[in-house]
Amino acid sequence: MAITTPKTAYFRGIVDGSPFILLIIPFATLFGVLATEAGLSVFETLMFSVVVIAGAAQFTALQLLQEEAPTIVVLASALAVNLRMAMYSASLTPYIGSAPLWQRALAAYMTVDQSYVVAIAKFERSPEMTVPQRIGYFFGAVTPIVPLWYGFTVVGAYIGAQVPDSWALDFAIPITFLAMIAPMFRTLAHVVAAFVAVVVSLLVAGVPYSLGIIIAGVIAMMAGARTEKWLAARQGAAS
Repeated sequence: MAITTPKTAYFRGIVDGSPFILLIIPFATLFGVLATEAGLSVFETLMFSVVVIAGAAQFTALQLLQEEAPTIVVLASALAVNLRMAMYSASLTPYIGSAPLWQRALAAYMTVDQSYVVAIAKFERSPEMTVPQRIGYFFGAVTPIVPLWYGFTVVGAYIGAQVPDSWALDFAIPITFLAMIAPMFRTLAHVVAAFVAVVVSLLVAGVPYSLGIIIAGVIAMMAGARTEKWLAARQGAAS
């Protein structure tokens, strides 16, 4: 499908974002199940997904709530997990930053891992796209994701504790993140940051209230930034 108008860009985005349906359905259902098991009502579970709309942060907050962590720790941990959205927004700005305010606001709300990965890859491959076409594509990419996230959160909330352990719905969590991050390992800095995050997370796994997530994230970002600086200096010296 050739992209000639915002409308065709929108439908192209739907097609490109559709494979994530296979992951969003079990992921959202699992969150709904765990949220009700943690004591949230169906309505509270739905509002959690509507307001936060960030799977990793939601699971982090839910786990800490179950551990009866202080509210400030829950908020700080969820924020730390979601700091990547600020980086997503920064990298999208050159492509859609001149769009109308309401479109940028809606895009900011709907910026999730899946929509970002699909959109940024398309924008980098197709620099000839206009801003309206990019906005159309972005909203198309998120169309198969957001409604299903809401809907299957409710489904999971209704299912609740009735889901047998043998279903093992939690398989969707690592698969989702592997599918999202694997294409992003494009530089040595990305690889170093990921490796450091894994190693530090294991070393600080015993830190109370899952604060190890924040520690590992901060150290990994520092390692990645340091690696980028080293690579830039090396390239400068070579030239």
